Amino acid sequence: MLTIVLSMSLLLLGIAILGCLYRVLKGPSMADRITALDTIGIHLIGSVAVLSMLLHTQAYVDIILLIGILAFISTVAFARFIERGLVLENDDDL
Repeated sequence: MLTIVLSMSLLLLGIAILGCLYRVLKGPSMADRITALDTIGIHLIGSVAVLSMLLHTQAYVDIILLIGILAFISTVAFARFIERGLVLENDDDL
């Protein structure tokens, strides 16, 4: 029973990652795209945690920490670029 629940949660996390990927590609603003990238990082952390529970191992804990650190650093870096105005918005997507 637990295997079915963990498999379903992996499927739902995969669908959520695809939804966020759509927002990264078609987001109306750069802030939306950065938020979607951060959300993809959070979903990846959850996916690796569920996969670790599914495989009955703790070997992936280091990978979870690495993904979390990289997601945080990239979000802060992108936010600083937006704050300084170094990112140009392209309004041709509308």
